[in-house]
Amino acid sequence: MPVPALLARFLVAVFIALGLSAGQVVAAAPEPNPEAATGVTDKALVGARRQMAVSANPLATDAGLQMLRAGGSAVDAAIAMQLVLNLVEPQSSGIGGGAFIVVYDAGGARLHTFDGRETAPAAIRPERFLRDGQPLPMAEVVNSGLSVGTPGVLRALELAHRRHGRLRWDTLFEPAIALAEQGFPVSARLHAQIAGNRQLFAQEAARAYFYPGGEAAPVGHLLKNPALADVFRRISREGARAFYEGEIAHDIVRAVRSHARPGELSPEDLAGYRAIEREPLCAPYRDVQLCGMGPPSSGTVAVGQILGMLRQHAPQALMPGSPEAVHYFAEAGRLAFADRDRYLGDPDFGNIPAAELLDARYLHWRGALIDSRISMGTARPGDPAQLLARFGDGETADVPSTSHLVAADASGNGVSMTSTVEAEFGSKIFVRGFLLNNQLTDFSLKPGDADGRPVINRIEPGKRPRSAMAPMIVLRDGKLFMLIGSPGGSSIINFVAKTLIAVIDWRMDLQQAIALPNMGSRNRDTELERGTVLEALQQDLRRRGHRVNIMPLPSGVHAIMVTRDGLLGGADPRREGKAAGD
Repeated sequence: MPVPALLARFLVAVFIALGLSAGQVVAAAPEPNPEAATGVTDKALVGARRQMAVSANPLATDAGLQMLRAGGSAVDAAIAMQLVLNLVEPQSSGIGGGAFIVVYDAGGARLHTFDGRETAPAAIRPERFLRDGQPLPMAEVVNSGLSVGTPGVLRALELAHRRHGRLRWDTLFEPAIALAEQGFPVSARLHAQIAGNRQLFAQEAARAYFYPGGEAAPVGHLLKNPALADVFRRISREGARAFYEGEIAHDIVRAVRSHARPGELSPEDLAGYRAIEREPLCAPYRDVQLCGMGPPSSGTVAVGQILGMLRQHAPQALMPGSPEAVHYFAEAGRLAFADRDRYLGDPDFGNIPAAELLDARYLHWRGALIDSRISMGTARPGDPAQLLARFGDGETADVPSTSHLVAADASGNGVSMTSTVEAEFGSKIFVRGFLLNNQLTDFSLKPGDADGRPVINRIEPGKRPRSAMAPMIVLRDGKLFMLIGSPGGSSIINFVAKTLIAVIDWRMDLQQAIALPNMGSRNRDTELERGTVLEALQQDLRRRGHRVNIMPLPSGVHAIMVTRDGLLGGADPRREGKAAGD
């Protein structure tokens, strides 16, 4: 039985007071903790009165804060941060990839969402990833031209800036251009990922940049990227068109088509790409509204479903880190992922029942399937829109590498943005100082199931692959309350949902909620973060029928909360990010 809420809050306080390390429930502390279970230092909750930026790298955060101090908007800060991240965190995101941007406009108390997701080339066919009727080995698809979609992030940034920017477009490029020309010190995280990625080494252009002297760029090495500086300078002068047409576009297409496993990307695909401003999607939870990107993102739907299904089980009365908390959270995740896999994809290519999946009556019915005593194992999708018989389950890889940032400006505007190149270092194809995505692997590798039913997330010309990215904005009484999101492939959904429950239900401060051990299920195993107190729950969970997997779950949650006294920012201790503000 769940413990009473009052006792739960007392136990949380005791749990935090024990001084557990990062990746466990922690009290935010500014001093490094060499014993940290996740191999990183703890981070402190950061406060600010007027404005704040949080991103996955300190240099990017500094660029965002520089824009805010110059009178820029939250969108201006987000653009400057993303451009620097392209340089200092190339394994995760960049102009060769895609993004979702969620904006809160304080003047009109309105939300806006911008879809910069990659698209499949016009020449693609649904059987592209099949051989003799079977999916190609992932190794043949991931690191190749086969998987490169038309990049979308620059068009999305340009559209968001046109709607919500204050500073000149070229001003936003200045920090990234300066760092690219002068160089930046290679971080321990970047070095480790370069050193551990032999597929990157195998690509000649990438090898020349990332492996000076034939070895992975060492920690502290000053890495300069004049080619990217030139690209940024052109885009700063001419707009995104300089990327999508002309010499840069020509070089992108040539790199994809001349690869040993070439893809179909064409000059027409690049020139014809458009970012889309879509209607935001919101779901109520207790006294807040959880808002974000609708399909082709599955993030807002799945996060809203998890919390909506848990509501009837009183998560506020569950003790964080208890077997009961993990059990209920994992079971809700199974149900949400079952629906996600069957029904969510590009809304321009089919009937996507996002509203039906978030209907309160449907979520109550689905949540009632959770048994307090035993795991359901593998959940089946529901049928809120009478579409169950029309679509089949797909086969989609999960090869995550993504970044997330948030910004809040002095006028009360906010941005939550998640961007990606898909796998670590994307396709490994390096063009003019940036990497191209391998985003087409987010489509189902097979277009239909064994019964001949089409998969909603099958690949089609011009289509945008389903994403788990979940940049979200939480409203309270119609006003900005929280900006949040994370990298992590399909685990993003669990990372964001866990943090929201910790803040809203368990009353943790933002930094404690981010550092709370990661857990959940993607309708497979029940996943527990390695090196945390959750490992002690294995036996109890197995008695409840869970198949437990202890694994690294390196979230990168970055968030800002609005309070009566100003802003609070948190950065995930599992990564090298930073929150900063005035």
